[in-house]
Amino acid sequence: MTRHYNFCAGPAALPVAVLERARSELLDYQGRGLSVMEMSHRSDEFIAIADQAEADLRSLLGIPDQYKVLFLQGGASMQFAMLPMNLLGGGGSANFIQTGIWGKKALSEAKRLGFACHVAGSSESNGHLAVPGEASLSLSSDAAYLHYTSNETIGGLEFDYVPDVTRADGSDVPLVCDMSSNILSGPVDVSDFGVIYAGAQKNIGPAGLTIVIVRDDLLGKAPANVPSLFDYQMLADAGSMVNTPPTYAWYLSGLVFQWLKNDIGGLDAMDRMNQRKAQKLYAAIDGSDFYSNPIATANRSRMNVPFVLADDRLDGAFLKEADEAGLLNLKGHRSVGGMRASLYNAVPEDAVDALIAFMADFEQRRG
Repeated sequence: MTRHYNFCAGPAALPVAVLERARSELLDYQGRGLSVMEMSHRSDEFIAIADQAEADLRSLLGIPDQYKVLFLQGGASMQFAMLPMNLLGGGGSANFIQTGIWGKKALSEAKRLGFACHVAGSSESNGHLAVPGEASLSLSSDAAYLHYTSNETIGGLEFDYVPDVTRADGSDVPLVCDMSSNILSGPVDVSDFGVIYAGAQKNIGPAGLTIVIVRDDLLGKAPANVPSLFDYQMLADAGSMVNTPPTYAWYLSGLVFQWLKNDIGGLDAMDRMNQRKAQKLYAAIDGSDFYSNPIATANRSRMNVPFVLADDRLDGAFLKEADEAGLLNLKGHRSVGGMRASLYNAVPEDAVDALIAFMADFEQRRG
């Protein structure tokens, strides 16, 4: 068996050590004679797996006690609906910083459900090539929360600051962040946020699981007619088990948390590795007349590096030859074209080195 370098934006590469551990336990989990995916979610064995995963995630992110951690289904996109359902029960409007496709989807979903919305800032005027400056943000007077996407996977645009959520009168507005594509890539101060949510399939684990970290004072605000599976309070009270959760994805995510803690050495070490990987690839792009990346330097994503060739007629040849060289899933999103290399936590530095060498060789032969 040969494993190639996988630059997919999601579902993304998983750590080899995690896959090997899962393979060893697939048929017989710790001598129990069955697989984790065959266990009752209410069994002592699975409750222990779930509790350990939450404890490890809390340790990695330094999650304060006054936050609940939910392990849910539906993907991050379901949170586009769940957030206004849970946070606008007392009235007010959802405020958004719109910096790309995912932020736009979150805004559109809240509008579709009939909630009041306000765009507090947007990068649309610059083509989503730089995030709006913090001084330009303007909250509505009735803001119930401010939502933003910390890293836009498709455009490769990452915030270089945490937005200030103080109203003109000095009161605070809960900050809500979609961290789907950069959670666990480095340290974060959870206490800055009211809600953090993330789909698992980039830096957490396989598709099928979504993590929601919600501050206690934001629970219990959903109207009585909100379905139980959409009510943060009910989900928190049930330990994320109002219905059967995605047990195997939860288990695999727990193995990723252990890998980050024990093999990598925590999020500070992971951050240094991610910075190094991204800096190498951007340096290779910037040092060439054949490749380019348009994003403002301060907002270049560490996780998703889009780039284009000077002659887009060579795109097909680049992708074909890259695939043959074991460099997989480099095609850019269909909405923007070009190339995209996603450098999530499980993508090793060797993969970046191999990509850079291939790019140099391709340019020499085709440029």
